[in-house]
Amino acid sequence: MGVHLAYNDVHPFAKVNVTDKASVQKLLETVLDPLEPFFSPDKARVKCPGGTAVRFDDVAAQIEGFARPLWGLAFLLAGDGKYRGTDWWIDGYRAGTDPKSPEYWGYPRDNDQRMVEMCPLGYALAVAPEIWDKLTTEERGNVEAWLGNSINEKTMPNTNWLWFRVFANLGLKKNGGKFSKERLESDIKHLDTFYRGDGWSNDGPEGIHQMDYYSSSFAIQFLQLIYAKLNGDDDPERAAEFKKRTQIGALDLVHYYDEDGRAIPYGRSLSYRFAVVSFWGAMAYADVELPAPLTWGMVKGIVLRHLRWWQTQTSLWTASGTLSLGYSYPNTFMTENYNSPGSPYWACLAFICLAVPESHPFWTSKEEPLGNTFPKVKALKHPGHITSYHGGHCMLLSSGQACSYPMRATHAKYGGFAYSSAYGYSVPTGLFSLEQYALASQLGLSDDGGEYWKTRRLCEYAAIEYRDEKPVLVSVWKPFPDVTIKTYLVPSTEDHPNWHIRAHKIEAGREVMTADGSFAIRNVDSQTGRSLELYDAARHEGTSPKIIGNYDVKTPAGWADGRAGAFAASAGAVGIKALEGWEGRQANLVNADPNSNLVEARTVIPTLQHTIKQGETVAYISGIYAKPTGPGEEFLDGWDKPPMVPGWLDSELQ
Repeated sequence: MGVHLAYNDVHPFAKVNVTDKASVQKLLETVLDPLEPFFSPDKARVKCPGGTAVRFDDVAAQIEGFARPLWGLAFLLAGDGKYRGTDWWIDGYRAGTDPKSPEYWGYPRDNDQRMVEMCPLGYALAVAPEIWDKLTTEERGNVEAWLGNSINEKTMPNTNWLWFRVFANLGLKKNGGKFSKERLESDIKHLDTFYRGDGWSNDGPEGIHQMDYYSSSFAIQFLQLIYAKLNGDDDPERAAEFKKRTQIGALDLVHYYDEDGRAIPYGRSLSYRFAVVSFWGAMAYADVELPAPLTWGMVKGIVLRHLRWWQTQTSLWTASGTLSLGYSYPNTFMTENYNSPGSPYWACLAFICLAVPESHPFWTSKEEPLGNTFPKVKALKHPGHITSYHGGHCMLLSSGQACSYPMRATHAKYGGFAYSSAYGYSVPTGLFSLEQYALASQLGLSDDGGEYWKTRRLCEYAAIEYRDEKPVLVSVWKPFPDVTIKTYLVPSTEDHPNWHIRAHKIEAGREVMTADGSFAIRNVDSQTGRSLELYDAARHEGTSPKIIGNYDVKTPAGWADGRAGAFAASAGAVGIKALEGWEGRQANLVNADPNSNLVEARTVIPTLQHTIKQGETVAYISGIYAKPTGPGEEFLDGWDKPPMVPGWLDSELQ
């Protein structure tokens, strides 16, 4: 039962009325059904359409296609659900672990991608006894040899990967198979060294600062809770500790989701899409007692609203009905070198709620909004974030995080100043001109006249500090050895809910051009489908100044005084103004390359530009405007009322 989407067809995923457990089961079926035509003859591999290469071999990529949807199926079976294709995966287990089979998965090498996929394979064995029960003695021996012996003998990255070996052994243990008790215990003990406090674990050892959705929903917190559920009887002290960490962390993590169901896109692996809410279903699965003021109605609301929001993102599927590489639409610019066409099915983590009994308050509670229950602004010490709920979206300011290895667009995924649930971050499409760099919520500097740009990636210093008893993010960074920048990020306030302030003190040892970008916004006129024109007050849509394209950037009509600023109104409004007390910066609209933004395929970025002479020290104070909700005429109702520059900031920038 494959799916083929013709012109204007809507994927079955978008048609499910998501209200209860049965409807979420149906939603999962619409994710699994399109995979049927892409199974290999013996069912051990799934070759998802896409054809893109990845850093590991094609067989491992097809194992991803087989194993990752198994998360969803395993949750369904653990919750007493049924799926017509269950035997596809059982047959695949047989063939994939049989050295005599033409579809044998192959013995893993050190640091092999196959190890990652052993996590869902191990979990499925642990919770779905029908898999093990249908295997012969010889087939069970094959599974033991491939799933246990092979991974226990190999070197693994010192990251969340170690959890995958834990679950390979745990799956065998739950079925009475041969596993390594010593390896299981040593891995858990080592993973504990990643814990940083207040519920937060780092994705790696001391010296690495990387806390994104891997620290919560994609791996660490999520797998801690499953471990507590499956191995709590044999390891009660650690299970209790994992639950305690979850209770503390939940009061931070709740700030990453808004009332419209959107999560803040931040960090890597966002092709995993709705997996960002798996943490909340895992709390219910592991029978965690919610910390006040959280309720099960709120938790249910976070999960179901998020799934409904993804139902509105109708371009995320391939023509064959499978999940694409990308976020709201197919987009390989934002992917990592480990994202194969089967990788996005890690999204099936979101369906852990299906393993939760229907009698649990997660299902019996009425959905509740988060409302005004939580602080509107909160400093999150360990990830180095300040979150806010002001202005119709949830947003975080960020400083100090960085990926520990070279990654495509790492500066955009971790080094940006602000990330919003309404306006996804943007990634570069190339290395030439501002249009390709797409510097949304970033400060770029160029020492060659604007061809190549450098942005914040690593910080020499980054911390949450306090001014007037309110949190401020301060960082020091060097895009060039002789250019030092001290950046202040000041969150929004009740009086100016749609503004936050970004200030830079720049000491330039060489001449540099600068470009300070606001959020990126949709560059599509709702009536014509073409690029936005000059702002039309009658239709509440357009830009100021004019978008002048990529080849005539010196046209006077495309520029405004920095204090007047630049804005764009379409799906809400975003903009940027110079708030410093001197003239010099100019405002324009950068017509970003298509497919640079995660959420919108065509975007424009209001930007402030300037050139600093060699030996100069300058201070920039930028007011960044963002209002994604309300009737059209209200999108810009705060644009002419920017916040006052705090006295302390003015003083420190002197």
